[in-house]
Amino acid sequence: MKRVLEVALGILTAIGGFVDIGELVAAPAVGARFGMSLAWATVLSLIGIMLFAEMAGRVAAVSHRPVFDLVRERLGPRLALVNLTGSLVITVATVAAEIGGVALALELATSINYLLWVPLVVLLVWIVIWRINFEVMENLFGLLGLALLVTAVGVWRLNPDWGNVAHLASHPSIPHAEGKAQYFYWAIAMFGAGFMPYEVLFFSSGAVEQKWSRRDLVVERANVIIGFPLGALVTLALMLGAALVFQPRGIHVTNLYQATLPTSVVLGKWALISLLVGFFACTFGAALETALSCGYAVGQYFGWQWGKTVEPRDDARFHLSIIGFLCVATGLVMTSIDPLKITEFVIVLSAAALPLTYLPVLIVANDPDYMGDQTNSRFTNSLGFAFLLLLIVISVATVPLMIITKGGGS
Repeated sequence: MKRVLEVALGILTAIGGFVDIGELVAAPAVGARFGMSLAWATVLSLIGIMLFAEMAGRVAAVSHRPVFDLVRERLGPRLALVNLTGSLVITVATVAAEIGGVALALELATSINYLLWVPLVVLLVWIVIWRINFEVMENLFGLLGLALLVTAVGVWRLNPDWGNVAHLASHPSIPHAEGKAQYFYWAIAMFGAGFMPYEVLFFSSGAVEQKWSRRDLVVERANVIIGFPLGALVTLALMLGAALVFQPRGIHVTNLYQATLPTSVVLGKWALISLLVGFFACTFGAALETALSCGYAVGQYFGWQWGKTVEPRDDARFHLSIIGFLCVATGLVMTSIDPLKITEFVIVLSAAALPLTYLPVLIVANDPDYMGDQTNSRFTNSLGFAFLLLLIVISVATVPLMIITKGGGS
């Protein structure tokens, strides 16, 4: 039973990482504009995050140290500081997006303006990080996030022509109303939404919190194999629902409420309730992950005591740093900038920063001084370097596409 429960780490990472506010925003927007012609971007990001999360988890299980700790030791403090800075900028902005996402989910449930929910959400995030142990946190929000699987049921009840869906997904084309720049901008958005920099940091640090060892490598791989595909399934269901309901009517998805409609229209109020629970769980889980990831990164870089398994009085700097990052994120949300715009900005720019995060993972996973006989196989390295080249291309193309398309809107 313990082994089964440990798989919840993968579920939490998937529901709060692969499916966070980024996917909830991007997948319906893409489905409404491009149909299933960008499903390949989600599949590609799924393969990439599974590949690098497996490396990060294996490194933590074998070395008993998280990836960022080894990155600083392996690459030196200067290069590691560049990695730290790039990751923190994106991750703090992601914290803001996730807090905004939780507040928007509560606004949908209560009709109370999301800005009024933000202080309470931040307080709850801090209380959970401070007082709730790691296992309870991951199991609670990971399993509640599974409520989003109702989107797959909703799509099934919409009764699409599955042969045509498969054809459109496997033979992507650019709709007449869209340009190539917009198409590839949103391809990067979908890719970045599922391949965020904080995910491997949280996954490897969580493995250390769980005290994984070599004997847990089977559990580690089960987390990756089960958790992330569940996230991809939800993402593709959100995309397909929007493609079936909104695209034929020429309606663009611009708010979170619209993301609920393809499911709630065919399944009714109980499905809407399930979606709201799932929205809350996945965004709140992601807020926990991202806030913890900020603390993990700083604590590991400076060699502090860190982690939820340590008494707060023994790792005060770790908790104080998280409070500081939460305050910065709260300030960003309270500027009243639309959280969905923050989300779009974050997922696209995170794609540009990915090489900073994933190159060190690849280096450490190939170092026999840390990994012994558990270094990457030739196949893993071939796939890893192929993805690294892809990440470099994406990082170069992101900003020009953002300027040309004015953020994907024109």
